Amino acid sequence: MIAIPAFRTLLIAAMASALSFGPAHAAEDFDLSPQQPGRLHAARNNAAVAAIPKDFKFVTPGKFTIAVSPGGPPLATYATDAKTVVGADPDYAYAIADSLGLTLEIVPVAWIDWPLGLTSGKYDAVISNVGVTEQRKEKFDFSTYRQGLHGIFVKSDSPIASIKEPKDAAGLRIVVGAGTNQERILVKWSQENVAAGLKPIELQYYDDEATSLLALQSGRADVIVQPHAQLVFIAARDKNIKRVGTLSAGWPDRSDVAITTRKGSGLADALTVATNGLIKDGTYAKILDHWHLSEEALPASETNPPGLPKY
Repeated sequence: MIAIPAFRTLLIAAMASALSFGPAHAAEDFDLSPQQPGRLHAARNNAAVAAIPKDFKFVTPGKFTIAVSPGGPPLATYATDAKTVVGADPDYAYAIADSLGLTLEIVPVAWIDWPLGLTSGKYDAVISNVGVTEQRKEKFDFSTYRQGLHGIFVKSDSPIASIKEPKDAAGLRIVVGAGTNQERILVKWSQENVAAGLKPIELQYYDDEATSLLALQSGRADVIVQPHAQLVFIAARDKNIKRVGTLSAGWPDRSDVAITTRKGSGLADALTVATNGLIKDGTYAKILDHWHLSEEALPASETNPPGLPKY
């Protein structure tokens, strides 16, 4: 089912303004200042430094130059000065640079531009919530650093307490983005429920986030499923939704996001060693906790693990 909102134009505009990601509406639980006084620093990891190929040339000597797409908090966004990029991904990038004994250089890019920029040598790596897929592995190398999760959230006063598997969602009205990976998974969930004699899931589609959240608050929908990090920030900002589950982007398997480097550059193994060092000494967990993303932690980093298959 495609839900067509019957909201008046002025109401939509008001909600869109109230729910914007701008600095003026930043969640109190997140520091989006350019100074980032709570940023963690890491010690030099000699094993990671030794793993850098002798013939690898960084874009700028002495610097680790990475691309980030400031798509929104808490992963990466512009700070309150509207020019400094802050968030979980930049903080992790700083820790990796520290591990390699380098200074971090952040290049803000549009999401669509990172593949060409990386292959053409504009930056050493991309740290911007890039998921590992089999198709991308044909052109890039990966060093994993977080789980790819979708969040399952409901109104704060909803009687729904937990959604962990298809049967938990039977008969529910779920807001999801059209053409997204989470839609693909929920369609499969609904098919499994019908095959088991349960009610199908009613998927609802809206044009923007404001109307999606309004549908949830007004009772037109029961659940919203979006990338987990986005909903974590919205929950902290609006304080009227709660998490009742998470969904792996690779359901039924785990799917990870990773530092992305040029295919065959040799840098991926060094970045994997650096990440595992951060996991071992606790810096990694502290960074994720600082941005309320502990659920996305990995037990260990891997180089070029199995990715999402081609559909």
